[in-house]
Amino acid sequence: MEESCPTNATICNGASCLQPVDNFNYILGITLSTVITTLLALVMFSLGCSVEFQKFWGHIRHPWGIVVGFLCQFGIMPLAGFVLSLVFNILPIQAVVVLIMGCCPGGTGSNILTYWIDGDMDLSLSMTTCSTLLALGMMPLCLFVYTKKWVDSSAIIIPYDSIGISLATLVIPVAVGMFVNYKWPEKAKKILKVGSIVGGILIVLVAVIGGVLYRGSWTIDPKLWILGTIFPAIGYTVGFALAYISNLTPSRSRTVALETGMQNTQLCSTIVQLSFPPEQLGLIFTFPLIYSIFQLLIALVLLAGYRIYLRTCGKKPEQENTVESPYAVTNGGFNLDEKSTK
Repeated sequence: MEESCPTNATICNGASCLQPVDNFNYILGITLSTVITTLLALVMFSLGCSVEFQKFWGHIRHPWGIVVGFLCQFGIMPLAGFVLSLVFNILPIQAVVVLIMGCCPGGTGSNILTYWIDGDMDLSLSMTTCSTLLALGMMPLCLFVYTKKWVDSSAIIIPYDSIGISLATLVIPVAVGMFVNYKWPEKAKKILKVGSIVGGILIVLVAVIGGVLYRGSWTIDPKLWILGTIFPAIGYTVGFALAYISNLTPSRSRTVALETGMQNTQLCSTIVQLSFPPEQLGLIFTFPLIYSIFQLLIALVLLAGYRIYLRTCGKKPEQENTVESPYAVTNGGFNLDEKSTK
């Protein structure tokens, strides 16, 4: 029986057929990015409702916390990615992707979790803003330093437009939220409560949807699964330790830890798709998603441990300190017992 071409083939010559390229992942990526960017902008607006301009500006004028975060973001994370790539002896193309992840700025997910873990929201938002802005120069520099062992860094395409969009969707909504907090503080509190819950649900949904819909991409080197687990854990641990050693308050140390471990995985995915041909993407495409899933899971474990600590000890770690920075702000978080006390 003579074989026939598939109905969607564009050119047929007997049994030889040319089928259109499967753009499922590309179309899915564009759709998800648009929806997620819009939702994140709304969530960042709600988080901006917790920020007071004077305290936010205080972090810019006295940027010790931001400096510590910068050292973790563009010092520790790229170095950790380089060392892990050598230790696990992964393929050159895989090492480059691990390094791209390590060189990315902090993601907005850290701002959402900072609220839930009673961190310093003013510091968190100022760190994310500064790291995204500084990434315009620090990403090419870090990639040039660390990737030349495996590849010519000029082959890696930095999507400056994506970084600009990330910066805009962060700065503009937060600025509007700060204005709302200034003009209508009572309404700002209600918006913040709703936005923090929606944001928590959103980052979980993003991880789940990405894991389910990126079909055909889960066949990947087991070493990358291990790296995707270890890498964010190193970021959280080293970020907290360095902040604590730098004499930052516990709330600020938790904030720096989240900002260090939670990377902008969407930016990493964009760079990977722009920089590598389709035949190589199968080896590396899923790593940003793996990192995203495990950075979230580890953060949720840390959040659960923090909540258990609060219930056991009855007070926050920073309440044990006698000296507080005038610019250290601890938000109220979401009081789990709030309904029961009414």
